[in-house]
Amino acid sequence: MTRLPWWKGSRGEWFVVAQVPLFALVVFGPRTWSGWPAWDFPYTLLGSIAGVVLITAGGLLLVTGIVRLGANLSAVPYPKDRSTLVETGPYRLVRHPMYSGGILMAFGWAFWVHSWLTIGYAVLFLVFFDVKSRLEERWLKERFSGYDAYQKRVRKLIPFVY
Repeated sequence: MTRLPWWKGSRGEWFVVAQVPLFALVVFGPRTWSGWPAWDFPYTLLGSIAGVVLITAGGLLLVTGIVRLGANLSAVPYPKDRSTLVETGPYRLVRHPMYSGGILMAFGWAFWVHSWLTIGYAVLFLVFFDVKSRLEERWLKERFSGYDAYQKRVRKLIPFVY
């Protein structure tokens, strides 16, 4: 692939740019809407516990994904020229553990702040990373002959589910 300037987005740069305001929406966006139900006890306690669990699990998945990817790590979804297919560590659970970690953390944050609206933002985050991963997987199939078999073996974004 011929390298074009970053602003032309030939390696998925616009996905990286777009995820920043989406992340900011999850963390800093409005948390309530007039007329929406509030979280009452015991749901506030359960939400807080679920939030901590999801944030912790998501953070671990994200960090271990970065560490296991090692020299293959790239800021953009397009694989590096000398990259290798990583199928160990968190990559045995999901094909995109960094995206999965971010998604789990977004849902965890929504539960922690007890916000139905933030759950909606987390759903947008999930859809965004699903679309981003589709493009990335097209490139990974072109790069690695074993990627089709890996796709059949390992879930995409949510361990054991999707």
